Amino acid sequence: MGLDRVNIVANKLALNPTFPIITVAGTNGKGSVCTMLSHIYVQAGYQVGCYTSPHLNRYNERVSVNLQAITDGDLCEAFAAVEVAREEVALTYFEMGTLAAMWHFCRQQLDIVILEVGLGGRLDAVNVFEPACSIVTTVDLDHMEFLGDTREKIGFEKAGIFRANKLAICGDENPPASLIDYATKVGATLKVIQRDFQIKKMRTGWHYSSENMQLRLSLLGLMGDFQLNNAACVLRAVQALHAILPVADTSINEALRAVRLTGRFQQIHTMPAIFVDVAHNPQAAQSLAHNLQMSACCGRTLAVFAVLADKDIDGVIGAVAPLISQWYVADINAVRGAKANDLQHKLLKYTNKAAIHLYSDVTLAIDSAYKSAAKNDRIIIFGSFYTVADAVASKFNNLHDEKIN
Repeated sequence: MGLDRVNIVANKLALNPTFPIITVAGTNGKGSVCTMLSHIYVQAGYQVGCYTSPHLNRYNERVSVNLQAITDGDLCEAFAAVEVAREEVALTYFEMGTLAAMWHFCRQQLDIVILEVGLGGRLDAVNVFEPACSIVTTVDLDHMEFLGDTREKIGFEKAGIFRANKLAICGDENPPASLIDYATKVGATLKVIQRDFQIKKMRTGWHYSSENMQLRLSLLGLMGDFQLNNAACVLRAVQALHAILPVADTSINEALRAVRLTGRFQQIHTMPAIFVDVAHNPQAAQSLAHNLQMSACCGRTLAVFAVLADKDIDGVIGAVAPLISQWYVADINAVRGAKANDLQHKLLKYTNKAAIHLYSDVTLAIDSAYKSAAKNDRIIIFGSFYTVADAVASKFNNLHDEKIN
């Protein structure tokens, strides 16, 4: 793996973007940061391209202009252009998609583009394009078979998106030394949250401060205290690009209040309350546990859980297990999916066998949990983007607006 093949095809396609790029990496929070940035710049009246991954229901979700997903026709045209240009050069699924997205963006009249790293950063396909500003949200253990088995190794890979004399933002309050050292080595201007820019939560909102900027903001549209760190990284990036893309404080506040993102502690049903969360690593699961603790519930918490086998499943389960009354575990219909039987063996460390129910797919698990739940119970569906995609697809077909028990 490397960037040579992607660079060859990018050059054949003459992909030389004239718009500024913000590249976003990190273990968790990438999607939230990209969505917040897109909303702010659209609210400010700019033409905005955004490339994210993975998708939940349709591939088109990955490529958007002004918050609107790319059409089938434009997507096919972009892929066809990449296919012609690559000739005998082999490309991965993600590399092909990244080049197609940028080909499309270069044919629009855009003011700014936000690119989300798919895996790591240093060798990720989006890293062939030069950012005006880079963000690493958090650094934690995930994709260890590719990125390394320590935060130091993973931090080095994610820091690979930093550039000389460009702003490098880190939303991890305790970044690994490898990330700091990489920024120093390449000559990036590193700004770390709660060291170089600060946030303070208040009862009716929050406060952001950095050099030359003080903002008092309303509550975020996205739930969870960890989203404040993501929002602070966003504001630091917007501040950095203010000279070329000025944004009014009112646009920032209005956009951040309006942002919604599927699958990030998102409530999709009431009575019983049903939440979906893509949490699939220990750090994300800890944030999920915090959100569950902070949200009121006078009944039981039922968990529908399905996850990929190559994740730190013990770490994910351990973070939320004390809050769960019943588990409804399911197979994932994917090559990397963990089997419900294997999940049961891991769950037995935390609960008795009677509290664990096994299903062949997520939809069956959701139906069973829903039938078992009283009005004052809540259901959390989590563990993977695949899990949330199944939940979102099934919510109107299998759930009702009201339940009487």
